[in-house]
Amino acid sequence: MKRAGYALTEPAVGIFFVEGPASNWIIARRGQEFTLIDGGYRGDLPRVLASIRAVGLDPGGAVALLITHAHVDHTGAGAHFARRYGTPVFSSAAEHLQMTGAVKFQVSPLQILARAWRPRVLRWTVRALQSGGSKAVPVPSAEVWDDALLASLPGGPVAVPTPGHTPGHTAFYLPAARAVATGDALVTGHGISTRNGPQLLHPMFHHHRAGVQGSLAVLAKLDAGLLLPGHGPALRMPVRDAVEAVRRTSVTGSRAGRSTRPGLAPVPGRTGLAGNGVRFFT
Repeated sequence: MKRAGYALTEPAVGIFFVEGPASNWIIARRGQEFTLIDGGYRGDLPRVLASIRAVGLDPGGAVALLITHAHVDHTGAGAHFARRYGTPVFSSAAEHLQMTGAVKFQVSPLQILARAWRPRVLRWTVRALQSGGSKAVPVPSAEVWDDALLASLPGGPVAVPTPGHTPGHTAFYLPAARAVATGDALVTGHGISTRNGPQLLHPMFHHHRAGVQGSLAVLAKLDAGLLLPGHGPALRMPVRDAVEAVRRTSVTGSRAGRSTRPGLAPVPGRTGLAGNGVRFFT
């Protein structure tokens, strides 16, 4: 169902997938309570609240907000929920300092500007800036989850460590739905991508590229037939098949002497700790 600025579907009972203009979030419902997984950009907050109300819930009914990783296009609703509703906001231990704003592992403005002459990159950059992507909103009250806490939440999410995109990136397996919220460890589209389907984000977005490949192997072991990515549409497909599709594409791109993302050659090196200037994007 398409609404103002977002698309809302229920791909599994009680699991609502919201595809926003530039990133996604997930609502796992249990009665009038729910778990929110990720929270879009800062500018997506009205859409996040509207999507919750659209499924008959009150935003104050959020039991927890789980963050797959602390990039600004996934944490935008965190500070609001913590301040307005007292909702606990959780991340992995390795992501905690990013959540509180002490550090930031994110693509740098220079990496974006080096490619901004490409129409797709320029359009995506403008959209990200319009969504508030130039300013992180830390959550000083952010906490670190534990397995017992996660098991008690609506949706019964199970943390699946998938470091690489960021040091503490985590996917969430939703057992009853046989679904996995993959965050940015595995996506099905992106504003600068030229195709749809299972894929990785462009290498410039990843903190540690070898870790990204290792996390694909972790995802492939899950008994999941529904992908709920951080970018792109939901995909009903065994996760192991999605991972294999990504690997085939990577091999094809390597043999052709190209980037695995058509038309976007990676800059040598890896994304590290950003400086104190503008820090933005996925």
